[in-house]
Amino acid sequence: MSYLKYKMTKRPAILLSILYCLLSIVQINAQTNQEQHRPQVHFTPPAKWMNDPNGMVYYKGEYHFFYQYYPDSTIWGPMHWGHAVSKDLVHWEHLPIALYPDSLGLIFSGSAVIDVNNSSGFGKKGGESPMVAVFTSHSMAKEKANKIDIECQSLAYSLDKGRTWTKYANNPVIKNRGDRDFRDPKVSWNEKIKRWVVVIAVGNHVEFYNSKNLKDWEFGGKFGANAGAHGGVWECPDLFSMYSKEEQKTKWILIVNINPGAPNTGSGTQYFIGDFDGKNFINDNSPDKTLWFDYGKDNYAGVTFSNAPDNRRILIGWMSNWQYATTVPTVAWRSATTIPRILSLHKTSDGLHIYQNPVSELKLLRNGSNEIQPIILKDFKTIEITTAINEFDLSFDLEKTNAKSFGIELSNLKNEKVEIGYDVATKQFYADRSGSGQTNFSKDFAGKFYAPRSTKSNILKMHIVVDVASAELFADDGSVTMTTIFFPNEDFKTTKLFSKNGETKVLQGEVWKLKSIFGF
Repeated sequence: MSYLKYKMTKRPAILLSILYCLLSIVQINAQTNQEQHRPQVHFTPPAKWMNDPNGMVYYKGEYHFFYQYYPDSTIWGPMHWGHAVSKDLVHWEHLPIALYPDSLGLIFSGSAVIDVNNSSGFGKKGGESPMVAVFTSHSMAKEKANKIDIECQSLAYSLDKGRTWTKYANNPVIKNRGDRDFRDPKVSWNEKIKRWVVVIAVGNHVEFYNSKNLKDWEFGGKFGANAGAHGGVWECPDLFSMYSKEEQKTKWILIVNINPGAPNTGSGTQYFIGDFDGKNFINDNSPDKTLWFDYGKDNYAGVTFSNAPDNRRILIGWMSNWQYATTVPTVAWRSATTIPRILSLHKTSDGLHIYQNPVSELKLLRNGSNEIQPIILKDFKTIEITTAINEFDLSFDLEKTNAKSFGIELSNLKNEKVEIGYDVATKQFYADRSGSGQTNFSKDFAGKFYAPRSTKSNILKMHIVVDVASAELFADDGSVTMTTIFFPNEDFKTTKLFSKNGETKVLQGEVWKLKSIFGF
């Protein structure tokens, strides 16, 4: 549908979209029991297109997850904000669409905060604290007219725990300063300066703005034009502080998603560690050093929850890649998110790094386990585990290893397979989906992708979460992650431990079967 036609038919389209969303919610259990490739432990939209996580915020027992959503197609189109809530980060309740395109444009990515002191004035005495969404308004009309100022930042607020939303009458609240790419605001409260801070992606850098009331913003500073990776445009930034127990100090983390420019090419996420005074970010590392969040091809646009309880820093990413997101072979819907991940900051031989691990709530899905006793794997000697959805925790002794590689193999009766393993000679983890099934929908999909190991310990650990169409590796206590999606012609129901061209000693292991979040 063209933008002009969409604009002319906006009100009927909104009503139809609401009806469709409600019908989708009712039908979701029936759909997910039948649809090929539908993940069973990851979040997916009931139907149609999804990309970036947006507005992730916790309020009164609910994790709110908004996301870039197009309710009329499985191809990217006029962006809305989809909405779901969860009490445990595992089981999700789909809610009606939160934000629709308006006269300022499409609803691109952004964030949400709880304005507990009603600094915005949106709240009512005795009512709920305002939930305030800050998002990018993207004007397709200006884009088609080849104008520069196609993006600006706008507000909406909810006084009923995110169920209904009101656009701010004086949008936009941050006007374009003359940059074509000016988007994806992430807002947080800075206690030191007693101001709201927003970080916005602006082409090849980020900019910071300050506000007392979320409505009136002043420019602070900028960062990044000469730091990190610059293979493509910067997007979806995040800014937060974390405490390092080893260093006994608090550092600031700046996440920047980049497309393209990741180590395996395509979409990826980098981060910086440093100090932040409310206006300026000072990088601890040299400008040419790049810290990558995930070495797989399928974790992009990751941002964290605001206001999460117990000061946990929880990240969810979009489990896809712009190289092929619009062509993957799913029919009723497109895209899933990563498992929610808990972040922590640790000292390594290469400085401070972020570690990632599945949130503890994932254990709610465990349904029985199998312990793997110490064993020597030789050549292709395998241990077979016949089940479709698994979580693995494995430890290997590198001193007892003379193999070329070892790891796990997922396979089916059609001889399709995916390997998640470790290459001993190059000291790299890898994910190989070359023979994983359907791959010809994109020249960039099939292949073998690598991640450098970050520790020299002789004990190598692999924690892997496998779903119907994805595998997420959290290696060596979460110091290295790789996210990989795949589309076999029939589900992988057999997992094998392997050791190629030599012996590998498995010190210990445990495998948990995971229950579907849809109750099947």
